[in-house]
Amino acid sequence: MAKPVVAQAGNLQVLDVSQGLRESIPVLLGVIPFGITCGIIGITTGLTHVETILMSLLVFAGASQFVAMTMLGAGIADWSIIVFTTFLINLRHFIMGASLAPYMMKLPLPFQALLSFGMVDESYALTANRIYKVGYSPYYQLSVSMSLYLTWVISTVFGVMMGGYLANCLEWGLDFAMTATFLVLLIPRLVDRISLLVCTLSGIIAVLAALYLPGKWYIIVACLVASVIGSIMERMRGHEK
Repeated sequence: MAKPVVAQAGNLQVLDVSQGLRESIPVLLGVIPFGITCGIIGITTGLTHVETILMSLLVFAGASQFVAMTMLGAGIADWSIIVFTTFLINLRHFIMGASLAPYMMKLPLPFQALLSFGMVDESYALTANRIYKVGYSPYYQLSVSMSLYLTWVISTVFGVMMGGYLANCLEWGLDFAMTATFLVLLIPRLVDRISLLVCTLSGIIAVLAALYLPGKWYIIVACLVASVIGSIMERMRGHEK
C-alpha cells in the first residue's frame, strides 16, 4: 500500500512544479528587461563581467543590486554603508517571511534556506495567491523561485555580454508585465468590504509615506498599518456574528 501513496505524492509534486512554472511565465517577461539592465549597469559602474554576474548569482535582489552598483559607481567603497542601505531596502522581506513562516517552518532546514534565498516580491505574490486558492506547496514555491532566479541570472549575463549594443531595456515596456501580474493576483481577492477598504487604505498610506519617507519604508509602513487595521476589522466582524 505504501508504493501507491508514494507515487501519488510524487505526482502531486510534479503537478505543483509544473503549475508554478506555468504561472511564473507572465512575471518572467517583466524580469528579463530588469536583468539585462542590471548587467548593463554593472559594467557601466566599473564592475567586471564576473563580478556583475556573481552579484546576480549570490545576491538575487534586483533593487539592492541596482543601489549597490550605483553606490559603487559613485565611489562609495565602505561596504558597511552599502550593506546597511540594502538591508533597509529589503526590510519588506521580514514581512513576507513572517507571512510564510507557519508553512515553511514545517520543512527541513536546508529546504527552508533554499526557499528563503529564492523569496522575492514576485515569488511571494504567486505563492501567497496559491495559498489563498488551494493551499501551500513548497514545490510550487520552489519552481516559481527557481524560474525567477534562472531568468534573472541569464538576463544579467545577456546584459553583460550585449550591453554595448542595447539601449535601456526598461524602455521596451516589458517591465509592466510584473505590475499587470500583481494586479491580476490582487483584484480577484477583493471580494468583500473589508478587503476593499484595506486595499484602498494601504494604497493611500503607501503613496503618502513615499512622499515623506526615504527608501522603501513606505512599503513597510503600508503593510504594517493595513495589516493591523484589517485584523481589527476582521475581529469586529467575528464578534458581530
